[in-house]
Amino acid sequence: MEFPKFLLGDNTDYPTAIFVVHTEYPRFIINLENDEVEWLEDFTQEDEKELEAEAENLIEQATAFYDREISRYED
Repeated sequence: MEFPKFLLGDNTDYPTAIFVVHTEYPRFIINLENDEVEWLEDFTQEDEKELEAEAENLIEQATAFYDREISRYED
């Protein structure tokens, strides 16, 4: 089964949270309410150096995805 690169998620246990799930490597979930990121991968020290460079870009993409999805609901 193929998944889109990003998915929106919510949960009634966290009524104010807005989750975006990144389904490709490196997989993560970001809570846009507080910008907390949970990585779903185990990284080596070398991976972490590479991840630092890419993390900001991935989080910007996740936020842009959310903005795009919300704008489609408003249309």
